[in-house]
Amino acid sequence: MTRTIIQTDSAPAAIGTYSQAVQVDKGSMTFISGQIPLIPESMVLVSNTFVEQTHQVFKNLAAVAEASGSNLSDCVKLTIYLTDLNEFASLNTVMAEYFNEPYPARAAVEVSALPKGAQVEVDAIMVSA
Repeated sequence: MTRTIIQTDSAPAAIGTYSQAVQVDKGSMTFISGQIPLIPESMVLVSNTFVEQTHQVFKNLAAVAEASGSNLSDCVKLTIYLTDLNEFASLNTVMAEYFNEPYPARAAVEVSALPKGAQVEVDAIMVSA
């Protein structure tokens, strides 16, 4: 197995002991680490609203996907962490702006807290042909 570390300045830098993404086997699979709604240039949260935070998360995911030579349409699995599951409908509305059918598999779970006080975090698995 060949591992390639993906890093881009177009998404927030890792704030811990992890890579933005790891690609295996010549780009066939890419695992994107959880993205929170940080603005890459300033490393601060985009806003305090759930919808704006969710848009920023998907923009960050898209930037890492692009750095890997792919795009969000190659996502096969998303795991979404929310600090308030009551935002589930808003999540679906925003997600529909970034993904087309057939949608990736997905899990959405409520957690007690996320890094930097974020309200949403998303990680992804992508498969390229």
